[in-house]
Amino acid sequence: MRFTGLVAACVGALVAAAASVTTPASHFHLAGDYILGGLFSLHAEAVGRPQLSPAQEVPICKKYNLKVVSYSYLQAMRYAVEEINKASALLPGVRLGYEMVDVCYLTNTIHPILYFLSNNRSLLDIETNYTQYRPRVVAVIGPDSSQAAVTAAFLLSQFLVPQITYSATTEFLGNPKVFPVAFRTIPSAEQQIAVMLQLLQHFKWNWFIVLSSDDDYGQQNLQLLRAQATRGCIAFQETIPVQGKDPHDSGNSTEEWISSIVTKISRSTAKVVIILSLELPLPTFFREVIRQEMTDIVWIAAEAWSIDPTTHGVANISSVGTIFGVAVEEVPVPGMDDFRVRGPSHPGEGGEGQAASGAATCNQECDDCLAEACSYDKSLRGTGDRINFNVYSAVYVVAHALHQLLRCSATRCDRREIYPWELLKEMHKVNFTLLRTMINFDQKGDPPNGFEVIQWQWNVPGQPFKKIASYNSLQGRLDVNEKIITWHTANNTAPQSICSEQCEAGHKKKLIGMLTCCFECVQYSFTCQECPLDMWSEPGKEECFMKQLLYIHWGDAISIILVSLSTLGLLATLWTLALFTRHSATPVVKSAGGRLCFLMIASLAAGFCSALFFVGRPTELVCFGRQTVFSLCFTTCIACITVRSFQIICVFKMAAQLPRAYDAWRKYNGQRVFVAVVLVIKVFIVALNIYFNKPAPFRTRVSDHPAILILMCNQDYRATTVFNNAFDMSLCFLCFCFAYMGKALPKSYNEAKYITLCMTGYFGSWVALFLVMSIFEGFVVIIFEAATVLSNLFSICVGYFGPKCYILFFHPERNTTAFFQDAIQSYTMRQE
Repeated sequence: MRFTGLVAACVGALVAAAASVTTPASHFHLAGDYILGGLFSLHAEAVGRPQLSPAQEVPICKKYNLKVVSYSYLQAMRYAVEEINKASALLPGVRLGYEMVDVCYLTNTIHPILYFLSNNRSLLDIETNYTQYRPRVVAVIGPDSSQAAVTAAFLLSQFLVPQITYSATTEFLGNPKVFPVAFRTIPSAEQQIAVMLQLLQHFKWNWFIVLSSDDDYGQQNLQLLRAQATRGCIAFQETIPVQGKDPHDSGNSTEEWISSIVTKISRSTAKVVIILSLELPLPTFFREVIRQEMTDIVWIAAEAWSIDPTTHGVANISSVGTIFGVAVEEVPVPGMDDFRVRGPSHPGEGGEGQAASGAATCNQECDDCLAEACSYDKSLRGTGDRINFNVYSAVYVVAHALHQLLRCSATRCDRREIYPWELLKEMHKVNFTLLRTMINFDQKGDPPNGFEVIQWQWNVPGQPFKKIASYNSLQGRLDVNEKIITWHTANNTAPQSICSEQCEAGHKKKLIGMLTCCFECVQYSFTCQECPLDMWSEPGKEECFMKQLLYIHWGDAISIILVSLSTLGLLATLWTLALFTRHSATPVVKSAGGRLCFLMIASLAAGFCSALFFVGRPTELVCFGRQTVFSLCFTTCIACITVRSFQIICVFKMAAQLPRAYDAWRKYNGQRVFVAVVLVIKVFIVALNIYFNKPAPFRTRVSDHPAILILMCNQDYRATTVFNNAFDMSLCFLCFCFAYMGKALPKSYNEAKYITLCMTGYFGSWVALFLVMSIFEGFVVIIFEAATVLSNLFSICVGYFGPKCYILFFHPERNTTAFFQDAIQSYTMRQE
């Protein structure tokens, strides 16, 4: 109780602080039937961390630097709400309202969230179940920074209040188990990094510098870049201070630290710099770049500052080189440019419906926003409706979810009180088209839209940014239009940024240090001529010769052995089939599985025939047979043995203990259903394997024998083999467990040792094959794989069917009903 009281007191104090200042600002309030919360960084502190007072006062955002682009985002939310209210099709008879708060980057996140979560009496009740709790808002749009968005998501998730972020790219929000309320209308950071790396690959820039901010945004994107940058090398990485202090705590001022970074860039041979940072410190950074007269760098901007008008407006920034940026796809919002520079028509007017707030909270004022937006109007128009559309579409997502929740028709909606969790369910289902753009969310809450690459320009009035590349997120492909790119070089060509030039013919690379991009070229002692894959050259020769294709020919000794063993196994299987057909009504055949035995025998016969796929020249059909036939046949056999072992356990153990379950098992032909389900799963696995590893012949070199070229079936045969056998191994282990559970059953039904023999043969042969795969490659692996196939088939044929054929052929007296009943009676007496 003391702990609960303490929590209540703390939360009450924070909510009271959040509601302590009342500022009538009609930019931030609009009454309505359903209120949306909006969080925007209209101001940001870029010089030093703000210190809270002992009374935990809310920071006054308007004391910080104004972010005019965030005011544009706020206006986009107002515009969307007013547009929906004016239209009658989406929410007829319903008015949306809003409460928007300035979070001043990171310093004012908690208080607005608590304000949104409180009820209209400015109280946030401590309850054990918030199912029937109605907070002030039904959904929250924002905030913009990743760090603040994660903080907000933690709190909103406790109350299942939906949150749609419009510019937070952090991967953390993509975990629905941790953040079930998080959606976003901007692609993830992972896609942003993919675009950057493909841009580097397109221009063959494998030597680059990475600058990241010292906040969550910079560090998370840096980790993603390091993880994905496998084809390039980072010359060095430095941290740009966002919070006004040296990130390495060396005692230097921010200006001194930025100066040292720029100096280090100027001395590097890398001519491409990726900046993973928010926009706050970049005007200061580029002023230092201009001061040091750096003019030959290609800068690649992260989405957070790629269309920042403040940085674009830095004096003489056009001289720093070429600036590319990864930006959200542009979707023009009709009327948005005019609305951005228009204030509220009726300040303070709330309209009908629920009040936007019982008592307004602080940081809902921006005296200079409208004037600043007017002064930056041309720049803001040039940025295009990118994040503006993200905010705009986020409001429409909530509206469409309300449309479904309120069961709206063309003329009216069932206006009622709703709970945030109800709206959350509908938001997961939204799927509509807005301004010819699809709006929906995947399981992670991510949208289908993607990024594009823009170039900064200053010579075209009203167009500070031009699109030079588009990214297809489904295909993972970046399409670059090089014809429209303007370079800083004298001949207007793409600059180079490589650590070492490619070696000439007859030379090889010798790495310098640990970086694969930095090397020196050393002349080959021999074999200096490049030949095609199917050709080779002798030392000192200037011509190429055809290589010998190596595969298992029909006339080879190994092929004769394989064909002989396969034929022997097939004959043994056919003999078993004849014997079982003749004695199909006898107890031995029935105890072995009855009709399932014939399915196993047919699978064994097909399996022995499949061994012939390893002989002869590989073709697509042959490779397909290698990858599918044996796998399906062997799985069928194991499934039948497994279900047969389970069936016997059911008869002797489960029938008495769980009679209903046993009756259901018999009534619905449980063993057939089990085999069918296993086969369906296996077919699905094989289909996936074929889809991802298309069975086709390919040629591979032999390092020890340059004149030989091995013709194989699957380039990634190791992964294919493991993937194909993972399910079989699990099934074999289950079969072994059932056999072990039945080791005390009557001798006539106890086949633990025979099944153990089969499973041991299976595991042993595949362990041997995997060992061979890890040591050898090529021809040896093919031979061992064929031997493994035959070994598995013979282990079932001999280990499982052998003892039964022995009884049928040599001891017919044991194949009687009386013999089996005596065994059961003896077992029953032992149990009693």
